Amino acid sequence: MPIVDVNGTSGRPAPLAPVALWVAAVLGTIHAAWSAYWAFGGRVLLDTVGGWAVAAVEERPLLALGGLLAVAVAKLLAAWIPLLAETGRIPGRRVWRGCAWVGGPFLIIYGAVNASAAVAILAGWVETENYDRPGLIGHAFVWDPLFAVWGVALTIALVATRRT
Repeated sequence: MPIVDVNGTSGRPAPLAPVALWVAAVLGTIHAAWSAYWAFGGRVLLDTVGGWAVAAVEERPLLALGGLLAVAVAKLLAAWIPLLAETGRIPGRRVWRGCAWVGGPFLIIYGAVNASAAVAILAGWVETENYDRPGLIGHAFVWDPLFAVWGVALTIALVATRRT
């Protein structure tokens, strides 16, 4: 695997780099797989995304199919392009790294902020009249932490593979 270590020296890759790249790819694939599963009619854990998602799938199934498939494809591309570009399997390493430098921190912030907000509401630290308990549980403990950890893995991989 032609990866450059943290110090910018070629040769053996930084040991953390391949692991972080694969972890990011797997976590993104897990996210994508659930979106694809829901697109094709799966209902397990759909309520943990939010009541709006359940309503969308029930009321507009074709629109939900298209939207969820688009989301699944986008997540899958975001999961695998950094690994493929870093290993030279697709061209444009610099461009894809630039995109990943935006995506990694975005996933961390998005996941951490949304998970924290959901936890705050569930814990009663933030008062709200009506809230979607299953949706908040999903965002607090499953989907948004998964986004954040995906972003952490991707960002670690970017740091570990940077060149001087």
